[in-house]
Amino acid sequence: MSVHKNGETTNGTKVSTTGVRLPVKLVPVPVKDVGLNAAQKAVLDPTVEVKPEIFGEFSLKGKVAVVTGGNGGLGLEFCIVLAELGAKVYAIDLPETPSEDFGIAVKYVARLGSSLTYRPSDVTDQQVISATIKGIANENDGRLDVLVAAAGILGHEQDCEEYPDVVFKKVMNVNCGGVFYSAQAAAQIMKEKEIQGSIILIGSMSGTVVNREMRWLPYNVSKSAVLQMTRSMAAELGQFGIRVNSISPGHIRTKLTAVVLDAQPEMEAFWASLNPLGRIGAVHELRGVAAWLASDASTFCTGSDIMVSGGHTIW
Repeated sequence: MSVHKNGETTNGTKVSTTGVRLPVKLVPVPVKDVGLNAAQKAVLDPTVEVKPEIFGEFSLKGKVAVVTGGNGGLGLEFCIVLAELGAKVYAIDLPETPSEDFGIAVKYVARLGSSLTYRPSDVTDQQVISATIKGIANENDGRLDVLVAAAGILGHEQDCEEYPDVVFKKVMNVNCGGVFYSAQAAAQIMKEKEIQGSIILIGSMSGTVVNREMRWLPYNVSKSAVLQMTRSMAAELGQFGIRVNSISPGHIRTKLTAVVLDAQPEMEAFWASLNPLGRIGAVHELRGVAAWLASDASTFCTGSDIMVSGGHTIW
């Protein structure tokens, strides 16, 4: 893009001469009766009920959450923890009918007094996934408070100079396009309804480092894109109180990875040797960071990537 002397670009748009095209909307620092504020109030008034406030900050009661890729793996675990926190949760995935594990989760969540509902959709189709997410919001008086974009695929391992075009495009369509289209639909709803929501994009440590002796170029590229997507969306949406963060898991034992690891135990030993904790992660070890980012316990966190890798990237 070139800029002419009159301030217009080659496509006819004006370039700002003020230096700031999107001025930050300044808002006051929030004040809550928690921590020291709660302690001071309680000391001044002995009749004030004293109780832990941190659990309330993590509560999602009355909120609506959507998780893409929620039919299994990490996505299903995110569905369960959000439901445990009180959210009304909707899982989106490609199959027309949900998995057996999903059915088990639905029954468990119901016993908790929460709800978990399945909706088939295609994250790689912008119009389709947008309609699905907006349909969910419409069923809940326009509400959407949390979006977790967890749908993703690995592709296959192959030398970069021989990697086939069709697989490269498929990985990018799901892991990059699908994440963006899902987050975009959520952002539109939150902005329109003035909801200060949380958008969580699931990246990978592979977006920051190249996994040693693993030839997964498209996957690595797609996850690196997710990290920049997180920062870019956070920069644009912060003025509306919408937070965008990412979680980057390391090597995690899921049902899918277990098939390979059980057949090749030496691979798990190799992966485990690459981090200070000396083991790979469990799915449940991502619950806490997802709960924190989804809740009001993290209201000053946006544009961040939370690495959950057992310290893999510090060496």
